[in-house]
Amino acid sequence: MNEKKPGVGVAVMILNNDGHVLLGKRHDDPEKAGSELHGEGTWTLPGGKLEFGESLEDGAAREALEECGIKINNMNFVSLGNEIIPDAHFITVGFASTHHAGEPKVMEPDEITEWKWFALDSLPEPMFPPALKVITNYSNKTMKF
Repeated sequence: MNEKKPGVGVAVMILNNDGHVLLGKRHDDPEKAGSELHGEGTWTLPGGKLEFGESLEDGAAREALEECGIKINNMNFVSLGNEIIPDAHFITVGFASTHHAGEPKVMEPDEITEWKWFALDSLPEPMFPPALKVITNYSNKTMKF
């Protein structure tokens, strides 16, 4: 029996000294966007799937380094999401960091086509729903699933 189970995703909201958030544009091609939640063509935070045996923080830091070349030195828990669509289910744990090193660069060009900084009150569209949830919870200092 092939029983479906939820996956665990991690995302890190990287903020610069001006309070802008780093977002990546997912490839428009669903095959390249690498998203079981169908995030092709959306803007997203650095993040991805948690690996077996990995702490949440280590997973978020690893994803940031792999995707945009930024080393996270410290982060705080921000958000817990429960994304359910007909063919996928993910629990997404969101973090925020103002303590990091490096400049963003496209490390996985087949998945993310560019990285840009955005003001929290001027986010691009369309946003990847799990990423938007992390940013909204951070901005509102709330915890809505």
